[in-house]
Amino acid sequence: MSNQNKKIRGAGIFIGLIVVVAIAAVAVTALLTNVFERKSEGRSPYVRLAEVTEDTTDPAVWGQNWPKQYDGYKRTAIATRTRFGGHGGSEALPEEKIERDPWLKRMFLGYAFSIDYRDRRGHAYMLSDQEQTLRQTKPQSGSCMHCHVSIMPVYRELGDGDALAGMNKTHAMSYQELNEMIHGMGHANPVSCVDCHDPDTMQVRVTRPAFIDGMQRLAASDAPVPAIPSIDIWRQGSRSQPYDPNVDATRNELRSFACGQCHVEYYCSSDFPLTFPWSNGLKMEDLEKQWNETTLTSGSRFYDYKHKESGAEILKAQHPEFELWSQGIHARSGVSCSDCHMPYQRDGASKVSDHWVRSPLLNVNRACQTCHHTNEKEILARVDSIQQKNFDLLQRGGAALMDLLDAVQEAKSAGATSEQLKPALELQRKAQWRLDYIAAENSMGFHAPQEAARILAEAADYARQGQIEALKLAK
Repeated sequence: MSNQNKKIRGAGIFIGLIVVVAIAAVAVTALLTNVFERKSEGRSPYVRLAEVTEDTTDPAVWGQNWPKQYDGYKRTAIATRTRFGGHGGSEALPEEKIERDPWLKRMFLGYAFSIDYRDRRGHAYMLSDQEQTLRQTKPQSGSCMHCHVSIMPVYRELGDGDALAGMNKTHAMSYQELNEMIHGMGHANPVSCVDCHDPDTMQVRVTRPAFIDGMQRLAASDAPVPAIPSIDIWRQGSRSQPYDPNVDATRNELRSFACGQCHVEYYCSSDFPLTFPWSNGLKMEDLEKQWNETTLTSGSRFYDYKHKESGAEILKAQHPEFELWSQGIHARSGVSCSDCHMPYQRDGASKVSDHWVRSPLLNVNRACQTCHHTNEKEILARVDSIQQKNFDLLQRGGAALMDLLDAVQEAKSAGATSEQLKPALELQRKAQWRLDYIAAENSMGFHAPQEAARILAEAADYARQGQIEALKLAK
């Protein structure tokens, strides 16, 4: 090879090396830039473009600062379904439960739920569905808005800055009166960011006065609370100040408390202020005991309504997800509501909680498999087996209650007096409370499977006992 060719070849190799080094330098620079950007993103997960305060109830304003979370929140308007739950989409109201299960309609005779009782929908519809329900054809208390609207600024307005005082005024207002006030003040939004997050720090918190009051009474009791260890810690202290969820609870507990502000059993009607019945504990019997020991302003024993057919004084369960969850293995293992219904997800360098609040069955990979290291098909089969068993028990309890009501009608036809029917009607009250407790709870027993099965077994037992008592009078 000539010297000239050698020089050309050497120059080519040199240029090639320069190109390779340049490409490598560009690649390394790009990598370092990406790492720097991700680290910066991790340190500053959001930029405040809009000022939010305690009175900012419009989630779209918060969404300017936290678009990832807001994107998830907006998805609560999407129709999602599981075999034992779900909701319709934006095109129409959900299916009527009382048409699908006629025994529910008969169970609620004398109460507005016999008029309209539908499948649930996502948080995006919590206000509009309440405004549209046919139950509004009957008088409704303003207290009913507590969990369906971002209501805290209105409570503070009514209470001259004291949210609890403001809330305690709403039971005496009609639903329409309070609804008009909420719209007039510009706070007609479903549950919003401000209800669960501090606008300055974004820390998870609770805001609803009824929840805080209920937790303080629970802490002051001697009821066991294995799912809420911070209460045990508070009880061991001086108790000079009432238990404060926002001060005494752990962050993980607050990830359940935020949901427990609304997904609970409560009284909301015109006779007395909104009440969470936790003075004796969180078990079904603890709640029943408080209602049985409560009197109405008339002096009579507490009841939600009198059954139209039998005349029994009935306790209407709302949706005790928080209470049933507290009795289950997930709660006792430190698994919060948010872990399953709002699991963490990666978005770039950020880890955010998924604000598309929905069934874990629709998000098994992130909601379940972080703890349960088995395949998705097996997990879904286990859940389906649990829910099917509770569904079957629920239906059998419903059939037993219908037989009790039939027997009461027979006894009345045979001339039985109200006094003679008292034992049967007391058993109806006990049976119906238990049956409704699980029917109204939105996990088909999964939040605490053995506890739910126990409650449903008692419901059927009390219904059959009541049926026997009534049949004695029908002879």
